[in-house]
Amino acid sequence: MCKKRQKISLIGIGMGSRESMTVEAVEAIGACDCMIGAQRMLDSARELRYGTDPAVRVPELCEYNSVRILAYIEEHPDYAHVAVLLSGDTGFYSGAKKLSEMFAGHPDQYEVEMIPGISSVICLAARLKTTWEDGAVLSLHGQEGNFIQTVNRNGKTFLLLGGKGAGEKMITRLKEYGMDDVTVHIGSRLSYPDEQIVSGHPGDFSGDEADGLCAAMILNPHPDKRTGPHIRDEEFIRGNVPMTKAEVRSVSLAQMELTENAVVYDIGAGTGSVSVEAARSGDKIRVYAIEKKPEAAELLKQNQKKFRTDGIHIIKGVAPDAFRELEPPTHVFIGGSSGNLREILCTVLDKNPSARIVINAISLETVGEVMDAIEEGLLRDAQITQIMASRARVLGRYHMMTGQNPVYIISAGGERQENEDETEGSADR
Repeated sequence: MCKKRQKISLIGIGMGSRESMTVEAVEAIGACDCMIGAQRMLDSARELRYGTDPAVRVPELCEYNSVRILAYIEEHPDYAHVAVLLSGDTGFYSGAKKLSEMFAGHPDQYEVEMIPGISSVICLAARLKTTWEDGAVLSLHGQEGNFIQTVNRNGKTFLLLGGKGAGEKMITRLKEYGMDDVTVHIGSRLSYPDEQIVSGHPGDFSGDEADGLCAAMILNPHPDKRTGPHIRDEEFIRGNVPMTKAEVRSVSLAQMELTENAVVYDIGAGTGSVSVEAARSGDKIRVYAIEKKPEAAELLKQNQKKFRTDGIHIIKGVAPDAFRELEPPTHVFIGGSSGNLREILCTVLDKNPSARIVINAISLETVGEVMDAIEEGLLRDAQITQIMASRARVLGRYHMMTGQNPVYIISAGGERQENEDETEGSADR
């Protein structure tokens, strides 16, 4: 005789009030013989199930950690129907995804259903009589995620906020990046009797308006609609710090082959022109701009603010010591090594042997260091390109071409990609 599987209901309870829950969610809560979830969700479910009736209560576990939830359920096979309560919607930045994957590893033991709910983003959009399908959506709940760049590039952005001080951080960051012209709508306690929606520009808020779990909609009247990362040289704040020129940046970034979740080291970042364009290549890209000169680091900060690239993290110091404690890179650009190229490469490869590395070399001495590194095997499958661009300048009635310094661009490493023809050929041998 087959043992009956435990039924697991992963329930999105919406914003938490009874009025915001679906009929399906209400029925599952009423039918279960064990409830698991964070305290706020248990309180809502308890009130929904019992009201003021002092009936016999089902067991409860105040827990939101997926591993501990699974362990608890495994320890209690006598619970025929377990309700796991999750805020918002099960398919929208929810712990339901991880739980579902964990239960899927035990198909003979559990029967899992996923019950959707109404997310706070959907509710806020409805309250403001607008749509959410045409907006970017980010979750900052429980994390320090970057959002300025997303707000800068979209006319409408929704943010899920949570945790103490989240609202204050959001408002502070908007002010810090000079986004005074955006309109912010913050909805808190949505669906409850004391629901509140406040609106204004960043300067109108203290940040306390978004304390706790809430959602925000930010409208940007002047979003940056440029599709590529490339910026003209004259747009950067320059000072007296050398800068990688536009033509060389374009080729170097192409050689870097950035991916959507790239972790980039820009070593010898200078004015930050490469850092800015790398960060603008994708909202999820994290760039560590490493610079030893105080003047350059200050320019870096100014350009970071000007181009609203909060995916850049400025690290002051000399490489490789400055990045030893950072997360491993997936991509590395070396614009200046101060004679430490070999040590930099060794440290990078210790962190990630598959890192994609691009080096710019102007002096023959640096080219010599590069060739030594290739001979030593530090630059795998290296390719060397020399580029020398010329720009026209006006002299009276004439246009004369003026050459820029020739630059060697060395690219190496990265994830190995098998050649399809070679793969097919090897099968024939």
